[in-house]
Amino acid sequence: MIEVALTQRLGAFALDVGFTAGAGITALFGPSGAGKSATIAAIAGLSRPARGRIAIDGTALLDTEKRVFVPKHRRRIGLVFQDSHLFPHLSVRHNLLFGRWFSPRDARGIALAPVIAALGIGHLLGRRPATLSGGERQRVAIGRALLSSPRLLLLDEPLAALDRERRLEILPLIERVRDEFGVPMIYVSHAMEEVARLAADVAMIENGRIVGQGTPSAVFGPQAASVGEDRFASASVLNATVAGEDDAYGLTELRHPAGRIWLAERGGAPGRAVRVVVHATDVTLALARPQQMSVRTALSGTIAAITAGGGPLASIAIALDGGDRLAALATRKAVAELGLKTGDAVFALIKTVALDERMIG
Repeated sequence: MIEVALTQRLGAFALDVGFTAGAGITALFGPSGAGKSATIAAIAGLSRPARGRIAIDGTALLDTEKRVFVPKHRRRIGLVFQDSHLFPHLSVRHNLLFGRWFSPRDARGIALAPVIAALGIGHLLGRRPATLSGGERQRVAIGRALLSSPRLLLLDEPLAALDRERRLEILPLIERVRDEFGVPMIYVSHAMEEVARLAADVAMIENGRIVGQGTPSAVFGPQAASVGEDRFASASVLNATVAGEDDAYGLTELRHPAGRIWLAERGGAPGRAVRVVVHATDVTLALARPQQMSVRTALSGTIAAITAGGGPLASIAIALDGGDRLAALATRKAVAELGLKTGDAVFALIKTVALDERMIG
């Protein structure tokens, strides 16, 4: 268990955060400038907060009341940044082995060979960082951090500098590291799709404060679908399981209590739990189950709330059958003409092509 509670002033910016993180991946999510990297720096020992406590499994790394401050090189925390920060004069192998220098011999529980295999970097060992792609450099950076046998791994927007194809390469590797090595991680990001795919828990930070913590489906959703904010940023996370494949059409069927969700791919073991990110702008509402339409996904639910400002749009929170909540955006004119109101039974229609199956994993 990782405990974080700290207060720090950085110029005009005030950081005052508190959250906990357990096994697996906890995401620290928020917009640029919210205080994510400052929080990571404090956990890593790169900065010294004025007040607070940081502990791993009950052992304090920082406790200002007891005047405890463990220096960064003794915290056994692995760090991966946007920029891989590899040593340009060292080969990949020697960059990897550098991480071992920071762990006591009796604590070196992670060996070189499994890390190389998990990250798929065996063919890179003799090369220098300048000859690697951005995705390859990040693989090596993750490996170096792992080989320090850390008690905690901090990943500060590790995919932000990569293009989409490279991100799609690295995401399953992070999942593999999570599952095979059992090191708890705090993953910093402002990309909802990454967080929904990787994290078991999310701490949402805004303006230097934690404003919510819970599962991705609890933290993201209708409460974020404000009509006064960027409508294209509003999204929800639904929990589903793989039901099977439609081989004839290359589709995967997901089972959700509110209905079937279809993905434009084949794959996934039946029964496997997955999370699906649905953008509020991709949801269409119907008062009756649709017929003779190209839309394949129709989820049943009840309107929980309708919020309309002075502009043309309204935000609609839908309580789906089974417990998930879904955000939808519509024009105020559509809401008025359909006579939509709280408590109405509706169907949420989602086009298969609007769901990015590559980010589901």
